[in-house]
Order: sequence, then C-alpha cells, then structure tokens
Amino acid sequence: MRASTEFWTSGVGLPRSTVKQAKRAEDEGWDGIGLVDSQNLAGDPYVELALAAHATQRIQLGTAVTNPLTRHPAAMATAIATVQAESDGRAVLGIGRGDSALAHLGLAPAPVPSFERYLARLQGYLRGEDVPFAVELDGGGDFKPADALHLAGGPKASRLRWLRDGFTKVPVDVAATGPKVIAAAARHADRITFAVGADIERLTWAMDVARTAAAEAGRSPTEISFGAYVPVYPHPDRAQARQLISGGVASFARFSVMHGSVAGPVTAGERESLEAVHANYDMGSHFTHGSPQSRFLTDEVIDRFGIAGPSGYCIDRLSELIELGLEKVFVMGGGFRGDPTEAEASRTRLATEVLPGLR
Repeated sequence: MRASTEFWTSGVGLPRSTVKQAKRAEDEGWDGIGLVDSQNLAGDPYVELALAAHATQRIQLGTAVTNPLTRHPAAMATAIATVQAESDGRAVLGIGRGDSALAHLGLAPAPVPSFERYLARLQGYLRGEDVPFAVELDGGGDFKPADALHLAGGPKASRLRWLRDGFTKVPVDVAATGPKVIAAAARHADRITFAVGADIERLTWAMDVARTAAAEAGRSPTEISFGAYVPVYPHPDRAQARQLISGGVASFARFSVMHGSVAGPVTAGERESLEAVHANYDMGSHFTHGSPQSRFLTDEVIDRFGIAGPSGYCIDRLSELIELGLEKVFVMGGGFRGDPTEAEASRTRLATEVLPGLR
C-alpha cells in the first residue's frame, strides 16, 4: 500500500451544513473534503471552505469541481488563494470543463482549447505572475479596453497583487475523462484526478495518456500527481449494493460518453449500456438515486465504474487501484435522495472498516 495515498470524501456546500460535514470528515480520518461548484444547486464553495478552514485543523479543502466559465481566472484564483491563506495551506483547486453548473445556464461543457487556455492563465495567477490581458476573450467583444479611458497610468498586465512572499501556491487538480482533457491537464496541472471508473484497465489507459502528453510537452510525468474519482458503497449484499450505488455510477459513467462516443477501453456490452445512459440522461436527476439513466446500467458497467459490496471486497478493489500509483482516491457515494438509513450505514462502514483497511 502506498503510504502517501490521500482519501477524500465529498460534501454538499449548503450554508450551515458544510462546517459540520468538514468536522465529521476530519474526525473520521479523511484526508480531504471536496465541495461542488454548481451555483444553481449549492451554495458558494469558497465561502463554505473558508468557514470550514476555521473549524478544522488538518483536513484538506477543495472544489470538486469548479469550471472555467462562471468565474474569471483572476477571480477564481483569488477565491481559492483566500481559502489557502485562511486554512494555512490546505486548499486544493479541483477544476473540470463544467457539467451541471453550465447545464443550469443552458450551456455545454467548455471546449477543450478554451479550457486549456483557462488553465494556463489560472496557473499564472496562482503563481503570482503577470498574466497578459485578454480583452476580447474576457469582454466577449462587448467591452472596450481600459486604454479607451485615456488614463495617465494603470496596470499593464493582470496579477494578484495581494499575494505575499512565501505564499504556498494552491495546487490545481484537473478532473479528466477523455484523452484531450487528460493531455491538457498533463501540460498544465499539478494533479490529475481521473473520472474514468474503478477499473485497472481504464485507469492504466488514462495514466498512460497523461504520461505521454506530459513527456511530449517537456514535463516529467513525476511532476504530476494522479488520483481517481471512485464511487464506493460498502454493503453486505453485493446485489443490493449495486442498486444503491447506481445513481452515482450513472453520472460518473456518463462522463466517459458525454458527447456520444465512449472514451477509453470498454467491451461491446459496456459500450451499449453507456450509450443508453447517454441517450437517456436527465440532468434534473444528476447524481440522484433511482435516476432514469441508472436503469440502463448493467452489473458489468456498475462493477467497472464503481465498487459496491462488502467492506472487504471494497478494500481489495481499492487496494488494486492504489497499487497502480494513485496518490489520491476521491470516494463518492451512491447519489442523492437514496435511503438515508442505508446511506448513513454505508458512510459508517467507509469510516470504520474500509478506511482503516487501506491505511
């Protein structure tokens, strides 16, 4: 077992709830907690993470995940850098192309070239560098440059001027599924957390794509930390566990077929199931137990994209993935609106049986 592997859990960033969730996660022994950045579905994650920072001592605090549209890279950098300062260096910025946050604005995920440009600028801000103005991009062609004011003086580039010497840079952790996003992350990110399932073959494929892209960009693959989002549901009965985890698995599996074609290695039967999930996906039931899309999952797909069964089985499956070289495992549950008694029992098994078995 890799002693350096971090185990993260998810939280729901609702006012007057996050602090309790973070304190519980720290007490249970988790290494990090991540909050969704989806403005129509949850509260502001940066406000909630800053509050959690002052209620905890050890646990890392991150977004899981934010997107490149709803905040300018300078605004995003200053928000997470503020959490970094308030938490004494425990912040992590998780970012992806966008999903539910953009869907609730009527938008699809950001195109990969736009996402990569955003990553490069974001990293510049977090390093305290001067970032060149991008007036047309930031103003959408509707805003005039500051030069139109004919000022006697002003900034010639954009920078977080409040950062002080000795500030520890916030790591940028890209949530990645397809090969193009994985490659962009390998060129710019500090960490990559793959959302490709809970399968050795698929994770090996994703890690190989990242290592190749990093080498082609002149980066050593050892500069990048690899992790994985893994739906996990400990339950004594595997058949029932599969049913209880299906809402979460359906949403994660969809990332691998978001645009209709399946990313990464799958069997013919898995491809058919994933394509059915794509064709029947209802964003109104995103990550929800009993969702329409979850009905199209086969046991084969559930086992490939999630881990559901007795605690010992979960430990064995997770141990196999960690041996691939993962330094972070972000454990996800079965989705919202499931049986609260079963969900609490599963959470307890994770904390008292699965986590200790992985340390």
